[in-house]
Amino acid sequence: MSRFFGEIRQAGYVVEDIHAAMRHWSEVLGIGPWFYAERVPVENFHYRGEPSPIEVSVALANSGPLQVELIQQRNDAPSMYRDFRAAGRVGLQHVAYWTQDFDADLARLTARGLRIGMQGNVGRNGRYVYFETEMHPGTVVELSEVAGPKGTLFRMIREASEGWNGSDPVRPFPDLATLAG
Repeated sequence: MSRFFGEIRQAGYVVEDIHAAMRHWSEVLGIGPWFYAERVPVENFHYRGEPSPIEVSVALANSGPLQVELIQQRNDAPSMYRDFRAAGRVGLQHVAYWTQDFDADLARLTARGLRIGMQGNVGRNGRYVYFETEMHPGTVVELSEVAGPKGTLFRMIREASEGWNGSDPVRPFPDLATLAG
């Protein structure tokens, strides 16, 4: 447990082929089911303070309380994912901490001197920032807001993993707009 951030709630992996990665994690490691979005509706995305038209596919599953995120960037828009891949890397790119009080935690962390590398949002109450904390691969820190529909989605994904028997390993993301928060 970090005294600055709390518990690590997610491990984010940047992958070359998200479908192959989901197969590996479900068939070899037994983790699933995967909730998959071919194109995540990212809004207000900025990389180092500048707007960037990022397109990403994302898959989410849980292993106990830890959520695993697989990310495949679909275009060459500036992002920390693109930088990670351009450096010849695949695999663990970030760890995420979740918050219900995004504004207060963001203010507290930036006051500690953390700089935002990229940020955006996915739906209502789905803001996120990635801090410029990478000293070696996989040490980028994400702060992710999990209130409202996004929090409901994350609970649903964890519940689906409990006792998962391997059936229906890839499922579509539900529409966040239809989830109650």
